Amino acid sequence: MIKVVFPDHLMPNTEGVRETEVDCDSYRSLVRELEKRWPGIEDVLAKTAVAINGQIYQDAWLETIAPSSEVFFMHRIEGG
Repeated sequence: MIKVVFPDHLMPNTEGVRETEVDCDSYRSLVRELEKRWPGIEDVLAKTAVAINGQIYQDAWLETIAPSSEVFFMHRIEGG
């Protein structure tokens, strides 16, 4: 199971859920499972950065996720 944590700015999209667990093996399958629970969240997550076990990704679509990992969504940083 993967632990998924949502920050305050995403909680309205998750009906107030701050964290959940999802059985998956990749970011792609994680997003699909979250979309089943909260239709429309895929569009929101596409504009969000994600940290997988502390490694930050602007686009993690092809990343694998090991069991017992932690995924944390955050504001995407634009520019630099």
